[in-house]
Amino acid sequence: MSNAPLGEFELIARYFAPMAAADALGLIDDAAVMTPPPGCDLVLTKDALVAGIHFFPDDPPATIAQKALRANLSDLAAKGATPLGFLLGLGLPEGWQEGWLAAFAAGLKQDSEDFACPLYGGDTVKSPERLVLSVTAIGVVPHGRMVRRGGGQPDDILYVSGTIGDGALGLIERDKQRRGLPADEWLVRRYLVPEPRNGLAHALLQHASAAMDISDGLIGDATKMAAASGCGLVIEAIRVPLSGSVKLAIAMNPDLFETAITGGDDYEILCAVPPDAGAAFEAAAKAAGIAVAAIGHLTESCAVVIRGSDGADMIVGARSFRHF
Repeated sequence: MSNAPLGEFELIARYFAPMAAADALGLIDDAAVMTPPPGCDLVLTKDALVAGIHFFPDDPPATIAQKALRANLSDLAAKGATPLGFLLGLGLPEGWQEGWLAAFAAGLKQDSEDFACPLYGGDTVKSPERLVLSVTAIGVVPHGRMVRRGGGQPDDILYVSGTIGDGALGLIERDKQRRGLPADEWLVRRYLVPEPRNGLAHALLQHASAAMDISDGLIGDATKMAAASGCGLVIEAIRVPLSGSVKLAIAMNPDLFETAITGGDDYEILCAVPPDAGAAFEAAAKAAGIAVAAIGHLTESCAVVIRGSDGADMIVGARSFRHF
């Protein structure tokens, strides 16, 4: 493949037009047209990823693209939304190679097809210092039905999907891998390519009073959801679902439990469900093939309580990843 630099329009035509939606006008116009289905609201979400902060600069380009899209798909899932499409902002650093871009576009195209979320447009620019990318995802929900972060009530059951801590410990393992040390490949994969739980969207629409995706750490994000709902919470640490790899790591270093429940990159779903809807929610999640676990409940008090396996309250340091 030639290393001669591509022009902006050739770059778009070669790598991004093939994944564009039919009404994206071939990505040759300044904008696209989207008509939502009748009786639906649009749900909009946006995440930016910066090399050296959200991913390692030498991560595989396909996984960088997939993580950018999947982080947004996770947000749509938490709102009960079905994806319609996305916009991409891409800032390429000095010295970028066409082979890198080809792999990036291939990973993005594969996910856009797998998740039925085509490209509608965006912008490609030169970034002077590092790779920067941003995805704006667009989804739909029935009118007035979006599951908000702040709809929870005292005594609602707190559920999480999947397993917690894989991303945070996967970051540690990926760093080891980059330095040529033995690493848990499964955790590395969980960090590089999270699994958005879009199959859970319908169950959330039917049964959840509040929901959000877990991207900055379980404890910090649960605190945000409780605060938005005007509630406190109790989380039973022993009920937080952990993968076999995370359990093994914690057995070797118990301090990693706090990393698992406060670290970011889970991209699982946290939701509040009224007690009388818990069984129905669990059944709907099972029918969708997504594991969920009840880990605690919302409270009238504004206190945030993390109860350890010994029944005593745990004290954790930084409860989540923070940009500032």
